[in-house]
Order: sequence, then structure tokens, then C-alpha cells
Amino acid sequence: WPEDVKAFIDILGIDRCAVLGISAGGPYALACAYKIPQRITKAGVIAGVGPIDIPGAREELPRIRRIGVFVATYFPWLLRPLLWLVSNPQHNPEFFFNKMLSGNSQDDIRFLMQPEIKKQLIKHYCEATHRGIRGFAREAFILSHPWGFKLEEIDIPVYLWHGEDDKNVSISAVYYMKEKLRNCHATLYPHQGHWFFHPYWAEILNTLR
Repeated sequence: WPEDVKAFIDILGIDRCAVLGISAGGPYALACAYKIPQRITKAGVIAGVGPIDIPGAREELPRIRRIGVFVATYFPWLLRPLLWLVSNPQHNPEFFFNKMLSGNSQDDIRFLMQPEIKKQLIKHYCEATHRGIRGFAREAFILSHPWGFKLEEIDIPVYLWHGEDDKNVSISAVYYMKEKLRNCHATLYPHQGHWFFHPYWAEILNTLR
């Protein structure tokens, strides 16, 4: 992934820039901070997925994600057919959306049920899978395994923003990242869930400028 990012910013004629990852995008932003620090000024992670291979991380995940991690770890060849059958927005977008709500905090559910937000998310998930479920399966596999680098080896500034009532990811893994990253600037929001960040976009982007 970092090599793809480097090639992309080369094409754009950008020497150095910040990277930002949201949710499952967090590990990819951190991979860039680790692998191509000479091209990255700062890394930002919003509501990011933490390492899965630390004590307690799997147990804190919602039930559906724990099952996904189990399958990805022990039966990875089953990921694509299972996701195609039970977690495919193309089959029934409304059903997929309602299942996605499960495990979220009440604040997150209220936010996601706003008609304009719901419509936008369903559109995005359908677009992401209109050529198949392979991307879902690949990401499930990647996030269910060690990342291949140590957080302690990242030297550039990393900014973490996270809601402390996030039910989508392991909050222990978030605290672990905060502790292990050498140059970490963490902002934790009490009583906020996974989708807390929308009111804070200006603050976040200004921080990464």
C-alpha cells in the first residue's frame, strides 16, 4: 500500500504530504508512516482499527466481527463465499445496512439512521461491491492478521482521534496504539462512538495541514 501511495503522489508532483485513515483505513495510514516517512509529514487516524494480535482485542469486537476474524484466521478460503452469502449489499441493501447497525452505540445508530446519511452509506457500499465481494474479503483477511511492522518504529507525528464509546473496534487496541507510538497526539472523546468525527472535520484537517 505505501508503494502505491508513493507512486500516486509522484504522479501528482507532491513531494511530501499528510495521510489520513478512517476506521479500517487507519492501519494503511500507519503503514505509510512506517514505510515511507520521508514522504509523509503527519499521519492521522480517525476511529481507527487497532492491532488484532494484542491481548483482549478480539474479545472486545462485536460478535459479527469476531466471527469474521475467526474465519479469516482459520478458514480464509471461506471468506469470499460467506461474505457473498451473508454480507453482500448487492443482494439486499436495506438488510445489509440494518445488519451493519448491530453492535454500534446508540449515538452511532441515531446518526446512521438519519435519512441522508443512510442513503449515502448504502450508495457507497453498493458502489464498493458492484464488481464483487473480493475487496471485502481481502480487507477482512488483512485486518485479521498482524500488520508486519511495529508501532514503536514509527517516528513521524501520528494524530489519533477516537470516541471512547466506540463499539466497532477494540478500545484496548486504541489505548495500545496511543502508548506504543513514539510521537503520538491522541484526542479521545468521552461518550462518543465510532461515527463521532463529522462535527470535527475542520479541526482534524487543520491539524494535518
